[in-house]
Amino acid sequence: MEPMSVRIGQILVQKRIINQTIFQKAILAQKQEPAGKQRRLQQILVEDFRVDRHQVYSAIAQLYAFKQVDLSTEKLGDTQLDFIRKTLDTCTEEARSKLLNKRVLPFRGSASNKNVLTVIAGDPLDREIPVLLKDLPYTQIEIAYCQFEQVGALIDRVMAFKNEFLQQLEASLQNVEVISSEEEEKIDEAALDAEINRSMLTNLIEGTLVEAVRKGASDIHIIPKENNVSEFHFRVDGKLQLWHALSTARPESIAAVIKDRSINIDRFNRNIAQDGFIQRKIDNYHIRFRVSVLPIVVSESSRRYESIVIRVLDDRKVITDLKLLGLQEQAAGDFEAAIRKPQGVIIITGPTGSGKSTTLVAALNRIMDPTRNVVTVEEPVEYLIRGARQVKLGPKLNFDQALRSILRHDPDIVMVGEMRDLKSAEIAVSLANTGHITFSTLHTNDAPSAISRLYMLGVEPFLIANAINFIMAQRLVRKLCENCKQPVKNIDLDMARYVGFTDQEIRQTAFYQPVGCDKCYAGYRGRQCITEALLFTQEIRHIILKNASNIDEDLIRQEAIRNGMLTLRASGRERIKSGTTTIEEVVAATVE
Repeated sequence: MEPMSVRIGQILVQKRIINQTIFQKAILAQKQEPAGKQRRLQQILVEDFRVDRHQVYSAIAQLYAFKQVDLSTEKLGDTQLDFIRKTLDTCTEEARSKLLNKRVLPFRGSASNKNVLTVIAGDPLDREIPVLLKDLPYTQIEIAYCQFEQVGALIDRVMAFKNEFLQQLEASLQNVEVISSEEEEKIDEAALDAEINRSMLTNLIEGTLVEAVRKGASDIHIIPKENNVSEFHFRVDGKLQLWHALSTARPESIAAVIKDRSINIDRFNRNIAQDGFIQRKIDNYHIRFRVSVLPIVVSESSRRYESIVIRVLDDRKVITDLKLLGLQEQAAGDFEAAIRKPQGVIIITGPTGSGKSTTLVAALNRIMDPTRNVVTVEEPVEYLIRGARQVKLGPKLNFDQALRSILRHDPDIVMVGEMRDLKSAEIAVSLANTGHITFSTLHTNDAPSAISRLYMLGVEPFLIANAINFIMAQRLVRKLCENCKQPVKNIDLDMARYVGFTDQEIRQTAFYQPVGCDKCYAGYRGRQCITEALLFTQEIRHIILKNASNIDEDLIRQEAIRNGMLTLRASGRERIKSGTTTIEEVVAATVE
C-alpha cells in the first residue's frame, strides 16, 4: 500500500469527505487491482464510490500545498485565451490530446520570470503532467489545482477541436493575406472571389456541415468578430460550444461562401435578412440545412458583417414512435386519448427549440395509416414525413392560400405549422369542426395561456371550447450523464423550495449533480422533455364558456391540476426525483 494513499485517505476521513468504511473498501479495491495498473486512491473514490470529485481533489491540493484557481472569479480576455491556444500548439499532437483528456491547460506565464509557467489541472498529482509539458519553452512548471468541470469548460472556449480536416485547413491558410479595415473600401467583388478561392474557405464550410452532422448538432452559429475573427459554434443538447475560431480570412469571405452555396439567398445583398437552404449527402444520407443570414453591427463601422445560423435538419433524428418521446404517465395517456378522437385540435406550445416539431411528427406517425389523407402546411418544412402530403409554399402560394386550399383537398388529418394570426387559427378550428384531426403549434409560456392567446387573436370562445381536444406546453432539459453523475452532498434548500419541493420531499429525494467525463459534455448527455398537458374535459369547456368575455387561466389551471395535470415545474420535479436532471436545469427552463 502506498504511503501517499494512506495519507490522503486519512485526511479525507478527518475532513469527513469520506468515512472510515469507504476508506477501507477503497484501499481493498486498490490492493486487488493488477500490479503496475493500480489506480490511485482518489481515482477509486471518485470513479467507484461516487465521492464528490471537487471535494477530494481540493483537499489533496491543500494537503500538498498546491495553489488553487477558481475560474468563476477569473476574467479571461481574448489575450489570455490566445496565449493558452498558442502554448498548446507548441506541444506535440499526442501530448496535446492527453493534456485535454486529463483536463490540464497551460494557464499563464509569470510577469516577473519569463521561464515560469502556471498550469491548471483537475488532478495536480498526475505524474505524467511534467512529461507532457517537456516541449514547452519553460524551465519551471507550477501546477495549480482547478475544478475538473471548470477546466473542461475553459477547453471548450479555447480549443478548436482538432481533426484532420482542420489541421489541413490551418496549413492551407497560413500564407493567406488578411486585408485590413483601412483597405476595406478598395476591395471589390473580384478581390473577394480571389480571397475565397485561394484560402480554401469552401473546404472549411463543407467540413463544418459534415462535422455538425457527425457531432449531432442542431444548429451551426457563425459569428463574425473584430480583428477578422470568425467563430464557429455548434449547438449540442441546447448549448452552444465553440468548435473553431478562424482569423486568417475575412468574415465577409466566409459569409459569401455560405451564401453562394445556399438556395434563395443573394450573395451580393448584405443589408437585409435572408433565409435559404442547403442540401448535402453526408455519410450516404441526404441532410438539409436551413440557413438564416442577418446583418449585424460591429465596432468596425466600415465593415459589413453578417451573422449566420444554420439549422441542421437530419431526418434520422426524428422520433416516429410516440413512446420514445418519454412523456410522463399522465401526459402520455391524455395525449394518446386526444389524438385518437375522430376530430379536434391538438396544440403544442413552447419557445423555439423546445421540441414542438418532434412531438407533432411523433403524434402524426402514431395515427397515420394508408386509409387517411394527411396534409401538412409548414413554413418552412423542417422534416420530411413519409406518407404525408407536405405543401410547398412559394411566391404564388402563401400560408393563408394553402390553408384554404386544404379544405378542398379532402384531408383526414391536417398539420398547421403555426397558428400565427386569426385567419390561420380560424381555419384550423373550422377543420376540426368539420370532422378533421388538426395539429398545430403556438408560442405561449404554458398550456392555459394558449387559450387566452387564441381568444386575443379573435377566435370565438365557443369555438375554442368545442374544437380543442388537448394543449401541451413543453420544454427540453438536459439529461445527466449516467456514467459520471454524483449525489449532491449539500443541497441548496432555498433553490429546492423555489422549484416547489416540500421539506418532506427534499428529505426523501436523492439529488444528483453533473460531473463531466469523456462520454458527455459538462456532465450532461442528451435531453428530455418536461410537459404541461391540458386535456379538455367537460369542466374545462364549461369554464371557458362561462367566462367567455374574460378567460380565467388560473381557474382552468386549477381544474386541470385536480384532474391530474402536472405543471411544467411539477413535471420538472418528477424528472429531478428520478435522478435524470438537476434543479438548475428545471429553473432555467421554467417560470412560475
